[in-house]
Amino acid sequence: MSEGERFTLAEARDLAVKALVTAGTAEGNALSVATALVAAEADGQKGHGLSRLASYAGQVRTGKVKGAAEPQIERLSASAIRVDAGAGFAFPALDCARDALVSMARSQMIAVAAVYNSHHFGQGGYHVERLAEQGLVGLMLGNSPQAIAPWGGTQGLFGTNPIAMAAPRREAPPLVIDLSLAKVARGKVMAAAKTGQEIPEGWALDAEGRPTRDPEAALAGTMIPMGEAKGAALAMLVEILSATLVGANHGFEASSFFTAEGPPPGVGQLLLAFDPTPLSGGGFADRLEILVNALQSQPGARLPGTRRLTAREVAERDGLLVPAAIVAEIKALLR
Repeated sequence: MSEGERFTLAEARDLAVKALVTAGTAEGNALSVATALVAAEADGQKGHGLSRLASYAGQVRTGKVKGAAEPQIERLSASAIRVDAGAGFAFPALDCARDALVSMARSQMIAVAAVYNSHHFGQGGYHVERLAEQGLVGLMLGNSPQAIAPWGGTQGLFGTNPIAMAAPRREAPPLVIDLSLAKVARGKVMAAAKTGQEIPEGWALDAEGRPTRDPEAALAGTMIPMGEAKGAALAMLVEILSATLVGANHGFEASSFFTAEGPPPGVGQLLLAFDPTPLSGGGFADRLEILVNALQSQPGARLPGTRRLTAREVAERDGLLVPAAIVAEIKALLR
């Protein structure tokens, strides 16, 4: 069996756009989604990459995702907006939110966007990195359908609830810190299920609360939070800030990101942008480099995001090797 097919980044993006448009997605929305999926694939974040395409397309076909939704922005103040994603994809809504935050943060020093009626937002680092490229510090929190049980419980209540931060650097790509509050992102389990691979011990529990290496059993069960009780508490913190605060569905109220059945998930995201120069008294760039240099001076220490940048360079040079099963899945969407 072929190990897969190689695509340039542009070819992969065009293929994803065609698949989404064929399913009924508006072209502008399809481009926004495809760009984010291919970026995740290039960064080595395959759980947020092209493995998502078939489930996205299926949800557009059933109306679980409104493929033609146009995000609506409500301006609350000079530094705050609320964005209704319209039960569409999260990416177009977050594109609108980021564009608004740049000018707001530059004039107000801090700005916030509350996104609701939303969907899976992929790798959080993608969104905050765009803010850092504009010279801002970006912080993002988002909730997702139930996947983590409260500590001591047995039923999923919170999502894997990622947190991401990006900061501009003087003569280097932005520093990006992006983490799921499960030991791993649930998308990695989904990607393993699609390619028939086992998952490592310690990632997940089955529906009976037993450790499992079977990705299908893991998807029917719960993810183990990083840091155990502390991780479960952090998941609740993110749930409050990205769902309760913005008026979105909680994880236990949201439908699955993976299946075409059911109502829209209606989850939320909270995106903040800070202008680091005035807030730091002009010293942010120098102070960040002092911190980075202190970290890198320790043998064996690795700056967060290094692997992402290395994978991106390889993908830009050599293209993407997409597993045969995923390629077949995507091509089937075009029929």
